[in-house]
Amino acid sequence: MTHHDTHRTPGGNGASEYRIAHLHERLAREGSGDMGTRLEMRGSTLLVTGTAPSAASRDEILRIVAEELPGVPVHSDIVLSESSAPDRPEDLS
Repeated sequence: MTHHDTHRTPGGNGASEYRIAHLHERLAREGSGDMGTRLEMRGSTLLVTGTAPSAASRDEILRIVAEELPGVPVHSDIVLSESSAPDRPEDLS
């Protein structure tokens, strides 16, 4: 499930509610592994939070953000859910 918050911010940063909603729709369509990406304006900076399955997916999300909102500062707090196989068997004793 995907969620987003938008806040109208004064000033000319160009990140209107409409543009953020459009970005969110594009992430839902194209975002590689979009797993609940949240978009929130904090002053003139866009805060992007959520979970991505890999670093490549996170990079794809941030690329789309930069394309949709050029010139808007972005703070990314996207965590990776990528899991790798354990390097040794688990000891259950």
